[in-house]
Amino acid sequence: MFTNKSTNENPAPSSESTTLVAAGTEIKGDLNFSGSLEVQGSIIGKIVADDETAQIRILNGGSVLGEIWVPSVIVNGLIKGDIYASKHIQLAAKAKVKGTIYYSSIEIERGADIGGKLVHEIPATNVTAFQKAGETVEATSAHKPKVEK
Repeated sequence: MFTNKSTNENPAPSSESTTLVAAGTEIKGDLNFSGSLEVQGSIIGKIVADDETAQIRILNGGSVLGEIWVPSVIVNGLIKGDIYASKHIQLAAKAKVKGTIYYSSIEIERGADIGGKLVHEIPATNVTAFQKAGETVEATSAHKPKVEK
């Protein structure tokens, strides 16, 4: 009745792969990823994207305790830590963020709870990420690095 030609074939790995941290799962430690990361469970540690097209989604019931360095961030769960979203961040209605949000573009839905600051720039404390983008980093003070293109 229904046929699937790829039943006996292994699918080719995708550059746009999705990693899922399922509900009830807890990860302790730093996490580097590429593609998409969906968090329904809990991550305790720093999350860093390895590519400029990466995206993280913290779903309702999901939580992160630590910094997030990802170009595109969608939050509908709990984050306790600073967020560095170099492209876009979306805070959905059930988002709860306790920390500073550094962003280029932001979208906030009614009901989102932010317990911290919103800063419309990305600091150059992650020197490797900025050097990969072809920019040079020059520290002008201990607290506010200067980024030049």
